[in-house]
Amino acid sequence: MNQLDALKQFTTVVADTGDFKQLSAFQPQDATTNPSLILKAVQKPDYAPLLAETVAIHRGQPLDVVMDHLLVRFGCEILKTIPGRVSTEVDARLSFDTAATLARARRLMALYEAQGIGRERVLIKIASTWEGIQAAAELQREGIRCNLTLLFAFCQAVACGQAGVQLISPFVGRIYDWYKKAAGPNWVEADNAGANDPGVQSVRAIFNHYKKHGIATEVMGASFRNIGQITALAGCDLLTISPELLAQLAATEAPLGRALDADAARAMDLPAITYDEASFRLALNEDAMATEKLAEGIRAFCADAVKLEVLMQQA
Repeated sequence: MNQLDALKQFTTVVADTGDFKQLSAFQPQDATTNPSLILKAVQKPDYAPLLAETVAIHRGQPLDVVMDHLLVRFGCEILKTIPGRVSTEVDARLSFDTAATLARARRLMALYEAQGIGRERVLIKIASTWEGIQAAAELQREGIRCNLTLLFAFCQAVACGQAGVQLISPFVGRIYDWYKKAAGPNWVEADNAGANDPGVQSVRAIFNHYKKHGIATEVMGASFRNIGQITALAGCDLLTISPELLAQLAATEAPLGRALDADAARAMDLPAITYDEASFRLALNEDAMATEKLAEGIRAFCADAVKLEVLMQQA
């Protein structure tokens, strides 16, 4: 059995791509997208007609409306290929505006429903800012399920659990990147691999906290740099993986066992933790890695949203 098939015994495998034509090869349950992945996809010849057609149908409408139609068009195509859910992201430029995030999320869901897609098949992705988490709490009460992304700090995960969000996406690889860069020449790869990887340790702490305290929010590790990070999180609720790393797992025959265990977590002595807005902001501020990577991630997604708008204007 290859490692991809072995992983599927313990964990729901999710494809992290906007390139829906790659999906059938790996048979994932779910798929996730983000502005960067959609931008990458629409620049490929295979997807240029989809961009041009969507822009032509909605020409003259505001750019944000056309963009949402494009995102939903990709999501609908992805859903033809997978049995589960697709994640579609609210514009990152709204990351600090609860009301605007709510409006955009509701519009995205309405566009999916207009295409005959049920709410159970869509996750609305929102950045794990305080404002984003509050928007997600309201959306969940309305029956719109949310995937809280750009999650780097334990306090973000705790607040998402309190808000009752459907799913969180802690970013393993970007946490690893920060610690590796911070260590500079003192970084020893072998000492920080597998279970010792700081990104892996972050997800394990969140997983154990959720399972210990009966928090129903799903944990989906994301942003992987190598298959060692993935195999070290076998047993996590879900893992969202790029097509390149899915291919590596499928080509690897080495044994793979469960690394995270919900029953073991429930037996742990872990304190209950809660945050209000002030304590959340202080905890996030105290975590230099999370503060920097959250800001960097939002900036990058904002920049790609602008690039996508330029392509739409040129189409």
